[in-house]
Amino acid sequence: MPRMLRFLLALVVGLAVLTAFASWVVHRTTRSWWEKDISLRAELAVNGARQSLISHWRGPSHAAIQESLAEIAHDERIMGAVACDVGGRQLAATPEYPREITCGGLLDRVRAADGLGSWSTWKALHSIAGGEIHVSAIPLLDNGGPIGLVGLVHDMSFIARREAKTRWFVVAAFGVLGVLASLLTVLTARFAWRGWNRALRDFIRGGRGRPEFGPLLRDLRELIAGISTDKDPESQGEWNAARLKQTLARHLHGERLIVLANREPCMHERTPDGGVTVLHPASGLVTALEPVMLACSGVWIAHGSGSADRETADAAGRLEVPSGGSSYLLRRVWLSPEEEKGYYYGFANEGLWPLCHIAHVRPTFRAEDFAHYREVNRRFADAVCSEAGTDDPIILVQDYHFALAPAFIRERLPRATVLSFWHIPWPNSEQFGICPWREEILAGLLGSTILGFHTRFHCNNFLDAVDAFLEARIDREQVAVVQRGRATLIRPYPISVESPSRWLREVPTVDECRRGVLDELGLPPSALLGVAVDRLDYTKGIEERLLAVERLLERSPDLRGRFTFVVLAAPSRTAIDAYRTLSDKVQALADRINQKFTAGAYRPIVLSHAHHEPPTVFRYYRAADLCFVSSLHDGMNLVAKEFVGARDDERGVLVVSQFTGAARELTEALLVNPYDREQTAGALEAALRMPADEQRERMRAMRSYLAHFNVYRWAGRMLIDAARVRARNRFLDRVAMYDLLSPS
Repeated sequence: MPRMLRFLLALVVGLAVLTAFASWVVHRTTRSWWEKDISLRAELAVNGARQSLISHWRGPSHAAIQESLAEIAHDERIMGAVACDVGGRQLAATPEYPREITCGGLLDRVRAADGLGSWSTWKALHSIAGGEIHVSAIPLLDNGGPIGLVGLVHDMSFIARREAKTRWFVVAAFGVLGVLASLLTVLTARFAWRGWNRALRDFIRGGRGRPEFGPLLRDLRELIAGISTDKDPESQGEWNAARLKQTLARHLHGERLIVLANREPCMHERTPDGGVTVLHPASGLVTALEPVMLACSGVWIAHGSGSADRETADAAGRLEVPSGGSSYLLRRVWLSPEEEKGYYYGFANEGLWPLCHIAHVRPTFRAEDFAHYREVNRRFADAVCSEAGTDDPIILVQDYHFALAPAFIRERLPRATVLSFWHIPWPNSEQFGICPWREEILAGLLGSTILGFHTRFHCNNFLDAVDAFLEARIDREQVAVVQRGRATLIRPYPISVESPSRWLREVPTVDECRRGVLDELGLPPSALLGVAVDRLDYTKGIEERLLAVERLLERSPDLRGRFTFVVLAAPSRTAIDAYRTLSDKVQALADRINQKFTAGAYRPIVLSHAHHEPPTVFRYYRAADLCFVSSLHDGMNLVAKEFVGARDDERGVLVVSQFTGAARELTEALLVNPYDREQTAGALEAALRMPADEQRERMRAMRSYLAHFNVYRWAGRMLIDAARVRARNRFLDRVAMYDLLSPS
């Protein structure tokens, strides 16, 4: 017995030491994580209000600045906000902002942040009478120069409370573990431990003890594992294809994904000589999704639109992608010309597309188009269900082509986890109310388990539309819509691209790309080259882009003969009048500008109105001095991110419209209002004259951001969230079934 007491004493001491160590690790880890999260939240909050602050900064009244600060401080964790000019004078502050943190002090900290006297973001922890706070001072720059700063103060008391709860949980857990371990030791000494241990294992595994508990315990373990791991994907290093595959193997146990998208990742087209060629569509959706499917495998269900698609697929429309491999399966669904006209060209692209984009084209709604849209959505939903191997698959529904499909899938597979992502902006409720079938569109999307958008702003617009047009409960705390006891989570998932891109393996070095592209264009080595890559769409601001180039050459005569701007414009939706008209207008505008500035063989605008495969596009990215994204309204715009990903030489300048989602993330780019021709021309000139060191600094920051927030992280976040919801639902289903079967 003394030996048993010594063992128990050693066990208690060991558990106490382990508990103390675990508490210390929890404290260090959570504190570091929260400080990083708060710093990122502060910068994102200021970046979101940056344009509004700059526009009112030098005005006679600071009321607008006060309103912007109040909106920033609406976050429950932000204690207060202040706006300071370059002289250290306070322009505005929220009522709760602590007065002991002065503008002069913040200004000195910002200027000394990097030791060189320049303006850099500064952040630190402070203690005041109310407790510990986190202070961030973020400079505001206008036209490259500082105009002041915004200071944010976060209340850190919530961290202390959460750390206390976590420490209590750790202590309680180890205490329970100690008691159980001691009890197990005593029982082992008194009884035949081998037989007892075997019975315990049988019970846990649902064996000879109580087999009916086996599935319930398995689901419980999965749920606990899902809650306790991957809480913060960012904290565990960069995402890549291997990590995504490992994460999905852990959360989805090797199950395949089912992706529903109108656009197929590759299409087969007949060539004039009777052969067949493979084309990769110019689509941001394909750019984002294909790396995910290559990493995870599964089934991609899409409209087979290529002229040789039928002859390259089997009788069911299936083929392996990539060709000859077994990475994932492409399932093509065939549409008649009438269905394609009504569903795709009609309701989707003459109705929903202009409805959701602020691009000054009136949406057209026809009852016969919506009838085709409804029927095609049902057919694709049937194809999804036929590919599902279980009654609770995970399905990714993509974009505005399939707004009704989630509800149709839910009808046939009630336990399915449907994750829908809306790739374009979601309009405000007043504009969305134009749609004659608004209630049906909303109800269709609410068949999703999770509905994702690029930004929180679009999430809020969707919730406002539900509030205006449906009888449903909006759970503001969980950010969900609840109907008939079932919740649809509404989440922002900013989309991204593969980083590093696999297409870089197929293109030469930057120097070789530049020499080759300049030779193709007949330009000298000293030429300055700009590039833009788009589908020929009225939302992309192509006319505004060309007019800005014209204004640049008017105000900077020294650039005439030196600067050439290449527009790689893929034909798009040519069956729609608005797109044909746009094509003619863009060609006429390019011809006029070329005629105005042509000298000898020099043409300032090179308009390539054709499909370009990714290796060609990446060659132009790597050869260019600048890339110009001029969208008038865009959910994200992946061209901006592709350009950054292509520049492993850390050179080149990105000029991007402020009306893109990418502008919220790639803040080191030159942001412009494409409607402001003078400002945009000035930004293009600044890009062409930017020193190499500044180019490198900006590009390095954007590439670092892209490496951390790439498409694998985008997919990982969505699929982990979907897996957690499914694990929780499985567990609740088991509990409900057990309650039904248990005697009262």
